Amino acid sequence: MILLMFKIIAGVALLVFSSLLSFVFEGVDRIFNARMQLRIGPPLFQPFLDLLKLLGKENIVPRRAIPWAFNGAPWVSAVAAMMIFLYVPMGSLPPILSGSGDLILILYLLGLSSVAMAIGGFASGSTYANIGAQREMVLMMSYELPLAVVIVSMAWFSYRSGMPGEPFSLETFVGMPVWSVAGFTGIFGLLCLMVSLMAVVPAEVGKSPMDIAEAKTEILEGLICEYSGRNLAMMKVAFSIRTLAMCTVVVSLFLPWSLGKMIQIEGPVFFLLDFIFFWIKVFFVQVIGVTLIRTAFGRYKIWQASQFYWFHIAGLSLAGMILLSLDVVL
Repeated sequence: MILLMFKIIAGVALLVFSSLLSFVFEGVDRIFNARMQLRIGPPLFQPFLDLLKLLGKENIVPRRAIPWAFNGAPWVSAVAAMMIFLYVPMGSLPPILSGSGDLILILYLLGLSSVAMAIGGFASGSTYANIGAQREMVLMMSYELPLAVVIVSMAWFSYRSGMPGEPFSLETFVGMPVWSVAGFTGIFGLLCLMVSLMAVVPAEVGKSPMDIAEAKTEILEGLICEYSGRNLAMMKVAFSIRTLAMCTVVVSLFLPWSLGKMIQIEGPVFFLLDFIFFWIKVFFVQVIGVTLIRTAFGRYKIWQASQFYWFHIAGLSLAGMILLSLDVVL
């Protein structure tokens, strides 16, 4: 009973912390994006101000909308994204919830968050939101293939190489970095998988040049065009949290090194230092994998985005899987 209460308190604290941090990182993202375009940009805490403003406004439900689906979709999307943090190890701290299939569950939670957003757009009764929701679904179906290939390849490699722990658990990859297990061929395979996952991150969180559904240049803001007030605030929360959640998964899989072990310290300072170091790595992954990519490249049309993920990124992930397989066989 005490353990259950501790997990509940720790889970609530983690969700609050990660939600606040996601908006801080979004503020940094806006500043970096502006400076790269030779603009000043908004203040660091502008996302918080926008959120507070939206929370104080009225929810408006369109006349032709399906109220329960329209109002529930933003909350389902945000909650599904928040749940991911409960299965991610924070540095040397174990995840609050864990099991033998954490990576599979994370894959489904990401899909649920995207599908919920699309359902909200379809349920609004707006033609413009319907178009945005269709594009969201097309993009999601395009990047789910390379994302699934990366997860399955990493799990299969951990199983065949004898890494201790469950193959589909993030704790396995945090406890023993895959780079220390793979050979020369496997390292190239891991690089291919890492690049593939980094390419999927911006599309998953709705901030890449390949993303059309939530693009700022979309007609009337795409699938969120009919949202307002608290519902729109939850949509913004879902976007920010999905960004942070995907970056934490990348860090846990490919950049799990412990700073505390490097400098050989022990005790509570060890866990605190690794916790801070973990979020520093997440910050750099978000800046490089999201901010830099969406600022440096132009936007793709929806068919170009789908083609990019189906052929280029999926091909790269399959190449990584083949190289990892060769590393185990040879």
